[in-house]
Amino acid sequence: MANKAQHGTKEEPFMSAAVRNHAIKAKLGRALSLTALCLGYFMVLLDTTILNVALPTIEHKMGGALHGLQWVVNGYALVFASLLLSGGVLGDRLGAKRVYLAGLAVFTIASLLCGLAPTLDVLITARVIQGFGAAMMVPGSLSLIRQAYSDPQDRARAVGIWAGVAAIGFASGPLIGGYLVEILGWRSIFFINIPPGILAVALTRRFVPKMVPNRQQGFNLGGQILAIVALCALTYALIESGRSGWGAPPIIVALLIFVVAAALFIVVEYWSYSPMLPLQLFAKPSFSVANTVGLFFSFGLYGQIFILSLFLQNVRGYSATAAGLAFLPLSVASAVTPPLSGWLTGRIGPQLPMIIGLASSGVGVLVLVSIGTSTSYTILVIGFVLLGIGAGVTVPAMTATILWSVPKEQSGIASAVLNSSRQVGGVLGVALLGSLVSQHSFTTGMYIGQIIVAVIFLFSCILTFLYVPRRMLHHS
Repeated sequence: MANKAQHGTKEEPFMSAAVRNHAIKAKLGRALSLTALCLGYFMVLLDTTILNVALPTIEHKMGGALHGLQWVVNGYALVFASLLLSGGVLGDRLGAKRVYLAGLAVFTIASLLCGLAPTLDVLITARVIQGFGAAMMVPGSLSLIRQAYSDPQDRARAVGIWAGVAAIGFASGPLIGGYLVEILGWRSIFFINIPPGILAVALTRRFVPKMVPNRQQGFNLGGQILAIVALCALTYALIESGRSGWGAPPIIVALLIFVVAAALFIVVEYWSYSPMLPLQLFAKPSFSVANTVGLFFSFGLYGQIFILSLFLQNVRGYSATAAGLAFLPLSVASAVTPPLSGWLTGRIGPQLPMIIGLASSGVGVLVLVSIGTSTSYTILVIGFVLLGIGAGVTVPAMTATILWSVPKEQSGIASAVLNSSRQVGGVLGVALLGSLVSQHSFTTGMYIGQIIVAVIFLFSCILTFLYVPRRMLHHS
């Protein structure tokens, strides 16, 4: 008995040490898995804004008027938005990890092609390929986070980190881009994606667990084609209207194609046995409103950054580096607030954080309406800080609302719908605000666009108050 007792006392510390080591390895593996998923989304959003401060340089080196620069931005965003639903469906059907890895590889290779592009047309084509990779990547990253964190508070915190890292990429794009353009040239803004892309592939292969595919998820080719046609037609009309006018025959035809394709898309998805976009998801008010707010918010944010980047350089005469530095308050504010938003959302629900974020953004844009050629930089700082706080607080709460609104098996398509809504909003924001500055003097068009954006942000506050519950029920 003594020997047995002695044996037991020696074995217990050994077992506890083994358990501790296993727990440490599990936490490290989860952290590295989250790092891999954050890196992918970081690159996607960095690429969304890093290009803006390089646009005047690209225009000087390669030629092309404002509408050409809009296509450099929207060639990427349009394909990204159009194929996000397919990315979500493929992730659910084939496995989110496999599709995420494929998207990472395509995005990294396309970044290299962008940096080597000899002409504007080739650059636009390479940006289209980048958009394809991003569309495969983003739904999978959020779906894999949804799988890894079953507890709502843990998931909200993870989403907060994911959104925070992405916000750093989005907000620091102008600053990083400004330095790279002046020191290494505009091509370096694409080459910078290659090291993190390779690292993300390695970490994903090693640490991200596989997700069980859902073979029942449909892939509706007809619906996908109609979605692409509708978005392309609308974007073409918005961009080219600034040059041709709304009454030009090509613009009228493009708008008619958009209306017909969008209507047919809804009909096809409604009657399809295996729809690409399950329309019943929109029966939940929280899901519908979160997607609507996502579209509105990206419309304003992407459009503002696009226009203000050109304003600072072409109107106020800033260098690329100075323009990037001017966005630093927005970068810092949007980078530090997402983890706080994720924590707050986990404790009190998403409604209040979304309202705070949207109100902050709306007030920030109203502040920016007052800027001119000689406005004090202090006014810019105030507007940028409020806009950055709004971005950092709104996105995690909005994302958590989507994930809490659907069962786990539909998280891939749900996250794809949200990101598609946001990217469509970004495409429309760049197209419409770019059209406004083309049709009027630059500052007049910018002011009109800012007032529209401010109204949309404040209207989104009302929608959130009315339809997003204070607390969300958890789906297992």
